[in-house]
Amino acid sequence: MTQEQRAAVDALLRQPAEEPATVAEEREQFIANITRPIPDDVVPGDRVLGGRPALTLAPAGRTPEAGRLLFLHGGGYVVGTPGTHAALAAELVRRLGVRAVLPDYRLAPEDPFPAAVDDALAAYRELVVEAGSADRVVLAGDSAGGGLALATVLAARAAGLALPAAVLVFSPWVDLTVSGETMRTRNGIDPIFTPADIESYAAQYLGDGDRRAPLASPLFADLHGTPPLLIQVGGNEVLLDDALRLATRAAADDMDVTLRVWPDVPHVFQHFAGMLDEADEALDEAAAFLRKHLAARDRLVTAGQRHAQ
Repeated sequence: MTQEQRAAVDALLRQPAEEPATVAEEREQFIANITRPIPDDVVPGDRVLGGRPALTLAPAGRTPEAGRLLFLHGGGYVVGTPGTHAALAAELVRRLGVRAVLPDYRLAPEDPFPAAVDDALAAYRELVVEAGSADRVVLAGDSAGGGLALATVLAARAAGLALPAAVLVFSPWVDLTVSGETMRTRNGIDPIFTPADIESYAAQYLGDGDRRAPLASPLFADLHGTPPLLIQVGGNEVLLDDALRLATRAAADDMDVTLRVWPDVPHVFQHFAGMLDEADEALDEAAAFLRKHLAARDRLVTAGQRHAQ
């Protein structure tokens, strides 16, 4: 973990870019800036999940382990695609050995809240059926995708569905009121976002809707009974306080929650695997967390089979 690596990533993220004039231009710029090659030991594919196009990722050259990873990409509910986050999700696939699916959920402003939640819930329903049970499914997401992963769990609970084995969130955006303290204290330190950026995404996604609605801002939800949660966040983020308050809320609701803060790194620093030691360390930890909770299900089944005999 070197200061030189962190400084290089920060400088890369601060390179000046032309201000996009339209949402379409912003999406094109995001694709150009974020998309990275998928590792050679992960095989991509296409499918439909929950009625939406989706990208699949599977470990190459070996039979995938039991279980499924539903990965929900970030982008403020306005930009981003499964392709922009395929390399990030692939880093989990190669460590976990499971298949992942990244649904192409609908984006605002064309399809505002709750379209993304509806699409993610439909994807989760179908993936649970394929996996055979909900405890063979784990959810992950970054930024808005992290908030969406938690909203999916809440929507599944409201629908009476069984919940996934665990949830992993990178730099989650869970407060669309944009009221976190680090919106002020990290403004200018964050090389990617300003509070105005976050406010713009919230306005496009919610319009005049209730910004404290639990499926929009899971920070304000009742989290009792939800799955084990791992939160990873960088110390240089305006969204740092979203992660800190989410961990506090989860703990207050008697939830199994782990919070890891890496100092002096940016929003979703895990994108920089291979360039930043902290990114690889975080991904190793994330994969171990998901593996532990998927394995817990297998241990329970094995014990039950022995008891039945």
